[in-house]
Amino acid sequence: MRYLLLIYTSETANQPSSPEEGKVMMTEYEDYTKWLADSGMMLGGDALQSTATATTVRVREGATLTTDGPFAETKEQLGGYYMIDAKDLDAAIDVASRIPGAKVGSIEVRPVMEFE
Repeated sequence: MRYLLLIYTSETANQPSSPEEGKVMMTEYEDYTKWLADSGMMLGGDALQSTATATTVRVREGATLTTDGPFAETKEQLGGYYMIDAKDLDAAIDVASRIPGAKVGSIEVRPVMEFE
């Protein structure tokens, strides 16, 4: 079954305090991504640019309306995701718990709806 693992962290509170700390964080993500790919569960994933680059789109009464930024103000922002193939929710939760961002933020595990 496919699961989307959504990585939420605070853009401001979780900035590396030094270049060395940033390098450690990137190495953790590179190692995790390699492990996930080697396991055969990884279907995709990417980091996202900051919420300052986001645009929210709504259509109301036939008119397209755009707003700079994300839909809602929150303490944590969506920073990236992994799409995985796991045997069940327990396996997906185990995979999500290994994401480095889980140490400072939260990971939302959401099953992908399958249409036949």
